[in-house]
Amino acid sequence: MEQETVLNEILHELRRHSGQMNEKMDNMRIELESKMDKGFDRLGKKVDGIRVELTETQETTDYVLSKTAQHEKKLRRLSEQQ
Repeated sequence: MEQETVLNEILHELRRHSGQMNEKMDNMRIELESKMDKGFDRLGKKVDGIRVELTETQETTDYVLSKTAQHEKKLRRLSEQQ
């Protein structure tokens, strides 16, 4: 009988400890998810900034290319006139 009581106490403590471990693991998971969400938000903002810079660079490149083509045409016309 006493042995059964001891085993029941051990079983009770194991269940209690298991519950505590589950709670700690859940808290760690929630913290990790929160940190990952914040990190992904920061990463998303950086990617958006890079995307804007890339678009601006492409627009500048297009402008420079069009001006270069205009100047080349003008140079050809001038060289043909001579």
